[in-house]
Amino acid sequence: MNSESDPMLTFEHEDIPESIYRIGDLADEEGLPCYLVGGYVRDLYMKRPCTDIDIMVIGDPVPFARKIVERLGGRHFVLFERFRTAQLELGDGNGGNFKLEIVGARKESYNPESRKPITSIGTIEDDLSRRDFTINALALSLNVADRDNVVDLFDGMLHIRQGLLKTPLDPEKTFSDDPLRMMRAARFACQLEFRLDRQTLDAMSAMNSRIQIVSRERVSNEFLKIMQCRKPSIGLEILHSTGLLKEIIPELAAMAGIEQVDGLGHKDTLFHTFQVVDNLSTHSDKLWLRISALFHDIAKPITKRFSQGTGWTFHGHEAVGVKVVSRIFKSMKWPLEPMEYVQKMVRLHHRPIPLSKEEISDSAIRRLMFEAGADLEDLMSLCRADVTSKNPRKVQRIMQNFNNVEEKIAEVGEKDLLARWRPPVSGNDIMEMLQLSEGRMVGIIKSRMENAIIDGLIPYDRQAALDYVMEIYRELQDEIAKKP
Repeated sequence: MNSESDPMLTFEHEDIPESIYRIGDLADEEGLPCYLVGGYVRDLYMKRPCTDIDIMVIGDPVPFARKIVERLGGRHFVLFERFRTAQLELGDGNGGNFKLEIVGARKESYNPESRKPITSIGTIEDDLSRRDFTINALALSLNVADRDNVVDLFDGMLHIRQGLLKTPLDPEKTFSDDPLRMMRAARFACQLEFRLDRQTLDAMSAMNSRIQIVSRERVSNEFLKIMQCRKPSIGLEILHSTGLLKEIIPELAAMAGIEQVDGLGHKDTLFHTFQVVDNLSTHSDKLWLRISALFHDIAKPITKRFSQGTGWTFHGHEAVGVKVVSRIFKSMKWPLEPMEYVQKMVRLHHRPIPLSKEEISDSAIRRLMFEAGADLEDLMSLCRADVTSKNPRKVQRIMQNFNNVEEKIAEVGEKDLLARWRPPVSGNDIMEMLQLSEGRMVGIIKSRMENAIIDGLIPYDRQAALDYVMEIYRELQDEIAKKP
């Protein structure tokens, strides 16, 4: 270990499960050089939690992995013969278990049209040089003769101390071989709050179009990891500045820039959005609420208009945004289950704002509560995060207005009821009562009945709702009869 290491970048023998050292003893019996490698070594030094433990041997890992199972009581053994890799579980000596991956040192070559490597047996130098970043190109010896010594061929420990991300080899080659590493660069910069060196950033900009050969699922997985970081804007800004954002979510990249007409400009919607995401992330780790913040203004570039005397407008961007969200979810191959929630947040994110500026009626509050349902608290969190003014007095005034809205919600006293609100009469009830088949008239009647309850015209009562349904039906019948 480097004697100049930061005290936070060290580890004690006790930091590593004893069964890992027993693997080193077993490797000595088999005559195999054996190392802890990659992110686990990095996280040991940084005192970060890590569950992915990779052990590398110089030789054939498959029979060695079987020996671990046999001698150390490994469980759930899975073999990937093609990749010379095995996975298994071991006890940690404290009643728990951890997962291991046993790999052989290898070197790689790539077909330009694929990120799948052609592998062959290699040396420790070959193996560490193929890693994505120097901070992950570290190996800690488990053999007794040099136990706990670190192999650091590319100054990975120095770069950890500097908070720097660099590739072991030329970055253009590293990213050309496996373009997903560009997404990982943004993700690691965001997770660790490290900076990328200039050469690495330039290579990402030059190679950004190669991200298209990576499966959308793998790209999406890295993107969502960025969104789960303490400060997502770090990774998002890297994706934008290198052109990767335009390659993966062009609708988001289109939000960047300020257009001016007659000296009048609008704020940069993309960087406003990054700030909203960060604001929200300081007090919520809900992934899909953060995604909602990312997309809340997604349709502003589409709806942007300049009007003489009025300036820039974005009328209807909430409604259009709902459609754009659907398109992005499908493109990114995200699960469709949370899409409806994100669309709701996008559609309603402006709804509480006018309420905060005027005398609030009970019916307006009921309607907001009804439309937001159980997600009302999330919606208010998004609205608060959307305040990004640099004028502290303006921020204070807006936040106080939101406080007034929330106080009014409490005063209405129906929060729990409306959050789980279901109409006392269903569409099926209406069809059965009026002997109607499913269609437009049933929808009109049901909508009017729900609005009457929300607006306080009739009580939340089944019989009152049924009576109102009959009244609406008669009115509609009269209207039809009067038509020529």
